[in-house]
Amino acid sequence: MMSAVRLRELSKTFHTGFWRTRVHRALDAVSLDVPRGAVLVYLGPNGAGKTTTLRLLMQLVHPTSGGAEILGRPVGDVGVRRRVGFLPEAVRFHDTCTAEEFLEYVGGLFGYPAAERRRRAARGLDRVGIGAERRRRLRTYSRGMLQRVGIAQALLNDPEVVFLDEPMTGLDPLGRREVRDLVLALRNEGRTVFFSSHILNDAEAVCSHVAILNRGRLAAAGRVGDLDLRVRSWELVAAGPGESVQEVCGAAGRRVTRIADGRYALELPVEPAPESLVAELAQRGVRIVSLHPRRETLEDFFLRRVAEAAAAAIADDEAECA
Repeated sequence: MMSAVRLRELSKTFHTGFWRTRVHRALDAVSLDVPRGAVLVYLGPNGAGKTTTLRLLMQLVHPTSGGAEILGRPVGDVGVRRRVGFLPEAVRFHDTCTAEEFLEYVGGLFGYPAAERRRRAARGLDRVGIGAERRRRLRTYSRGMLQRVGIAQALLNDPEVVFLDEPMTGLDPLGRREVRDLVLALRNEGRTVFFSSHILNDAEAVCSHVAILNRGRLAAAGRVGDLDLRVRSWELVAAGPGESVQEVCGAAGRRVTRIADGRYALELPVEPAPESLVAELAQRGVRIVSLHPRRETLEDFFLRRVAEAAAAAIADDEAECA
């Protein structure tokens, strides 16, 4: 299957300072493939290079080396530009116009006739939940409402690939849920969504793929189901004589919670392995209803991989200085 987005050794270096120029490598040989129909969340701490990546894909800046493709074509291809949508991190509007006027203006840039511009503007604003406010001046909008207008313009041309830079920024919990639902709807329509976010709970609810960036380098990437999520503990549910469960688990220092008549739940550590405790419970006539691993959340995984990448970078720096 052709990738919707492909990065190949993509790098970007900035020169900062005036009298004493310093070199800042914002992106360092990043290679990444995003399959069609995927929802990829691009994670990283502040300054990791997420926005730089999106700006390179939109050709707002040019790479120092390497390259990128969207839908099998170079990012600068005019035909590709008509097939993508983009929400930048910081959206700037002509605040004297209404939301409706702004979206009709964007439709004009795509060359749509007047009737089609009006139709798409109305549909877009309804889709992000502010259709009733379409004739208000943008200067009267809250930050969250402006973010919704930005999302509406990113979807105005029915793009095959949508790039969203921090789409949850400024939204209240209801607005974030609506954006999550919108992203899921785009996924169900077969569209590809590439978005950066620091709100990991929201990202985890919608993404199929994840890429983690740290100090301009890719720390991890892949399908969410294929990530090396470590087991943090085991959750055991048992049914049988309460005194037997309490006696065995109490001796092991485990707290038992009664969840129903004759049913008990407890959490077991990763080490020692739960097999011996399970065998002892079975010998006492206790039936094991379920035994499930509790794995890291996406946030746990993200923090661990960023810490590992930071430690590796420090070790590399020390090796170079030695």
